[in-house]
Amino acid sequence: MLPKPETSPTTNIRKKKMSQSVKDNITGYIFVSPFFILFSIFGLFPMIFSFYLAFFKWNGLGPMTFAGLDNFRIIFADALFWKSIYNTVMIGLLGTVPQLIVAFLLAYALNSQVVKFRNTFRVAIFMPYVTSIVAVAILFSIVFNNQSFGLVNSIIGLFGYDPIVFTQSEWGAKIAIASMIFWRWIGYNTIIYLAGMQSISNELYEAAKMDGANLFQQLRYITIPVLKPFILFTVFMGTIGSLQVFTEPLIFFNGNLRPEGITVVAYLYRDAFESNFFGTASATAIVLFVLIMIFSLINLLFTNRVGRSKKRGASA
Repeated sequence: MLPKPETSPTTNIRKKKMSQSVKDNITGYIFVSPFFILFSIFGLFPMIFSFYLAFFKWNGLGPMTFAGLDNFRIIFADALFWKSIYNTVMIGLLGTVPQLIVAFLLAYALNSQVVKFRNTFRVAIFMPYVTSIVAVAILFSIVFNNQSFGLVNSIIGLFGYDPIVFTQSEWGAKIAIASMIFWRWIGYNTIIYLAGMQSISNELYEAAKMDGANLFQQLRYITIPVLKPFILFTVFMGTIGSLQVFTEPLIFFNGNLRPEGITVVAYLYRDAFESNFFGTASATAIVLFVLIMIFSLINLLFTNRVGRSKKRGASA
């Protein structure tokens, strides 16, 4: 029997260090594992199952039947599906585009030295974001009430026009839902823009003033290019959020979704949880996913142009 080779003290120390390193790695994985476990159960699995379910007919309780592309054919032949896409895009444009522009201007005003009581205004603007959705529903049920005593109808009545039945009006419903989205999210975007503006050094503005730049030129060549990452973030989040609008139309129609204001997610919800057509609902979810990807790419191409003129000027 051959004698065992003797291990040097240096080798023993390396083994101990490697062992400690492996322990540290295992400890780290254990600490981060709850997130990945919960994400796999409540995030990844429903997404994969939804893609799988789009090719089956299932009422939620009985056996699943393979249907191929029939679920897609059914929703593409449904006029209400195309109506929901049109409503989603129009409500998104009405509620998101003006919101981002106004939020930018509000942040610029709150960042200036001209406005007094800036902290009070900042809190007031952010309040809608933390307000309960129930309170929002009560507020907008008064503002856009179908009766003549509603706030908007009262103003319209002063000019001699008949009251609008907002829940049955093609554009009245869209404007009312878009107003809710505008009111709820404008404070959130204002605070993001304000945080970005406060990170810009005043030396840049002082140097621009010494070079004779006016307020508009400072905004165009300093503020907007520096805020490009913030603008990208808000545009992306606003686009994705506008394509996933659900709570606002559900509240506005008091649970009885109508064609005038039904969105894609509301259409999906109606198919899945009112009609028990989980296959067509999953097919709608896949179409919505593709739409979000397309609109995100369009936004990426558009927002990449922000601040490009300044880079060209700097490189010239």
